[in-house]
Amino acid sequence: MLKSSKKVILISALCLGMFAAGAGTFLIQQLAPNRTHVETDFHELTKPIFYEGNYYKSSAIGEKEGLKLPLDFVQKWIDPTIIYEKSSDSVIITTKDKVMQMKTTELSALMNEKPISLSFPVEKKEDTIYLPVEPLKQLYAFEIRESVKSGAILLFKQGDIIKWGKHIGKKETQLRTEATIKAPIIATIAVNEQVMIMGLEENWYKVQLESGPIGFVRKSEITEDHDETIPLQEQSVSTYVPWKPITGKLNMTWEHVITKNPDTSKISDMPGLQVISPTWFSVADSEGRISNLADASYVKWAHDRNYQVWALFSNGFDADRTTKVLANYDLRMKMIKQLLGFAQTYKLQGINIDFENVYLKDKENLVQFVREMTPFMHEQGLSVSIDVTPKSTNEMWSVFYDRPALAEVVDYMMLMAYDEYWATSPKSGSVSSLPWVERSVTALLTTDKIPPSKLVLGVPFYTRQWTEETKNGKLTATSKTLTMEAAQTIIKDKKLTPTFLADTGQNYVEYKDGSKLIRIWLEDEVSIKARLALVDKYNLAGVATWRRGFEKPEIWGALKDNLPILK
Repeated sequence: MLKSSKKVILISALCLGMFAAGAGTFLIQQLAPNRTHVETDFHELTKPIFYEGNYYKSSAIGEKEGLKLPLDFVQKWIDPTIIYEKSSDSVIITTKDKVMQMKTTELSALMNEKPISLSFPVEKKEDTIYLPVEPLKQLYAFEIRESVKSGAILLFKQGDIIKWGKHIGKKETQLRTEATIKAPIIATIAVNEQVMIMGLEENWYKVQLESGPIGFVRKSEITEDHDETIPLQEQSVSTYVPWKPITGKLNMTWEHVITKNPDTSKISDMPGLQVISPTWFSVADSEGRISNLADASYVKWAHDRNYQVWALFSNGFDADRTTKVLANYDLRMKMIKQLLGFAQTYKLQGINIDFENVYLKDKENLVQFVREMTPFMHEQGLSVSIDVTPKSTNEMWSVFYDRPALAEVVDYMMLMAYDEYWATSPKSGSVSSLPWVERSVTALLTTDKIPPSKLVLGVPFYTRQWTEETKNGKLTATSKTLTMEAAQTIIKDKKLTPTFLADTGQNYVEYKDGSKLIRIWLEDEVSIKARLALVDKYNLAGVATWRRGFEKPEIWGALKDNLPILK
């Protein structure tokens, strides 16, 4: 019996010993830090580039003054509007006051069409375009730091704040992939080595080494050292100041010139008018030549009445021709130079761009043209504006406009808020009902974030006479354009009494002509005042009216008296 007890005690002791040994091994395994070293995520990149703790998918090339950055990196972190144009094999940079063209492999570039020399050219390797850093530094405020140890490139922008820390231990410590000692090691941090602190996760700092690696280190091993603010850099500032009327609200009208200019002696007074935009210039051919209907005597007449002249430049609504002239830097610049020459010759104060019926594929090229054109116009003191349609699903009349991108560049954006029911519409209706106009305005202000200080409301001086009749059991509608005076003549001749329609916010008349129903939604003082109330409600930049000659003389008084003053 005694022997059996001894055996039990011995077995129990052995079991306890084995459990204690196992538990000890388990605890050691759980508490011991991971000693495994792994490569960084970017280890295959020969010259990795970092910004705000993120590395880019492609390497830089070159070093020091000869450093070059991948174009897609520059587009992502410095300026998304920089482009590479295949047709001219060049990189084109546009800022508020500069247009720079750099052809690949060439040491000569153009800055605002003036030749400049480069120390290093744009380089193309396989499918990647590399931009030399030096010319970029002339145009953008950023700083590049290149690690002597690893060749890593760190990008900083002016105003960025770097939070520096220092390793305070007595021996080197490990930078780990995650905030735990069980995570593998990606680098070591030397005693007194400085690191950039990027965040805090429990008791671990997320840091980046100057040589590039990013990971986690115990907070207890790092002391906060100092903050560094990347200094503001002197950049060239455009001296151009956009023109604004004294009241702050623009009152502009378009002058429709088809073959010859009007007899100015027959144009009545237009009190309150500030700007007139004659339709003088248009794309003449696919080689970028511009047709010119400008008249110096018309300009003198306008200036004598203190009207500014912002000549309209149209694409002639020819989609194929538009594709060709927008696709190439040299053709775009050819058009820009012609417009600059015309502006000088005729003493213009601005250019109003009216491109309509454009293929959706040309959306980006139109923006590029306006980005390239505007600095040259501003350099010459010219206002730049562009006409856009209300938003709709029609690709070639609405969707092709990148309204937010265009609004960033131009001084004014004219919303052509008319042709709700167009000339060939299968149904009759208002040219510009008030609810539709307001929806068109708010869509641009809210969805596209167009600044109200740039948005000009386009207002029609015309309406349409609709004729509805039933043919073969089907209701048809045809229309013809009416001036305000012509509509009033019909009302007088037919002894009609206009009725105000709350759903359109305008006056309306109709009458029978045999089996035909004639319908007219009127444009008059009532509709004009309603639209000016929208200018006031949304604090828009002003109004632009289409077109001079379609109005009644008293409309100018209504515009002057009801156009809100600057808020």
